[in-house]
Amino acid sequence: MSETGVKLVVQVPCLNEEATLPHVLGSIPDRIDGIDEIEVLVIDDGSSDRTVEVAEAYGVHHVIRHRRNQGLGRSFTDGVDHALTVGADIVVNTDGDNQYPQQRIADLVQPILRGEADIVIADRQVQLIDHFSPNKKRLQRLGSAVVNRAAGTELPDAASGFRAYSRESLMRLNTVTRFSYCMETIIQAGYKRMAIASIPVVTNPKTRESRLFRSQRQHVFRSAAAIVRAYIMYRPYLVFGWAAVLFGALGLVPFARYAWLEASSEGGGHLQSLLVGAALVLMSSLCVMLGIISDLIRTNRSLIETNLEHTKRARFGATAAELPTETTVRPVTPRRVPL
Repeated sequence: MSETGVKLVVQVPCLNEEATLPHVLGSIPDRIDGIDEIEVLVIDDGSSDRTVEVAEAYGVHHVIRHRRNQGLGRSFTDGVDHALTVGADIVVNTDGDNQYPQQRIADLVQPILRGEADIVIADRQVQLIDHFSPNKKRLQRLGSAVVNRAAGTELPDAASGFRAYSRESLMRLNTVTRFSYCMETIIQAGYKRMAIASIPVVTNPKTRESRLFRSQRQHVFRSAAAIVRAYIMYRPYLVFGWAAVLFGALGLVPFARYAWLEASSEGGGHLQSLLVGAALVLMSSLCVMLGIISDLIRTNRSLIETNLEHTKRARFGATAAELPTETTVRPVTPRRVPL
């Protein structure tokens, strides 16, 4: 371990959280085994209340202010960039509404300290949350199942925003969505073969309605759009491949109907069957071409992300502490070989 030790930055995205922020800041641990330094970062996403004043009154180390609301995804990205700039080895994300039990941060970071995980996600145990309706619980389970299928993971609560990230994982992750980073980062991490762990937590009582969405329908639509976008970005052959198969199979039906009617005693006509079948087969062909183009774009994106990772390493510098990693590089001492 280097002289500076392991540094943890706890980032708290906020939007008008002056009432709940004191509970969040007051429950963040002052000391954690294996952590030498703990700093708190508040991201004010265009608040119109006294959120910043409350943060400063509690002695928060860093405050980022957005003049207008930028969305949770942008707040997360700005917070991560600042945390890496100040030398964070681990970044924990919690919410300003005091939904999550900050005292469990100590447990959240342990798998990273032990070298067992790159990312640790808290399982809210959705089935135990009283203010979640049965329909919302079902949607949460369905969303997690879809994300797990896309990422190749087995996480019980993919939508949880209470997470810990290693510095190495943040060098490799890139978020593009403005709505929420939660599902996108899991799919990215799964695609990049990162180790993701989960620990169960019990959430705090509800303090307010979510500000991420105005209705359950909007939440479902936005979450589905984020998942589909991530699928197209990282596994386009699945999306367009299944679409091509579907349209191709549907296109065979009108052709079969036309052939059967032609062979029957009813005689000719039925040109509409040929037109419908041709249109569906054409759509199937277009899906194949779109799949090929999307896969080429995915390959180009991978190369760009590799360059972006190198840029991040040059910008943010080396890791302050030598956390356990999956791969260890040992320097080799040259030996003189006798002639």
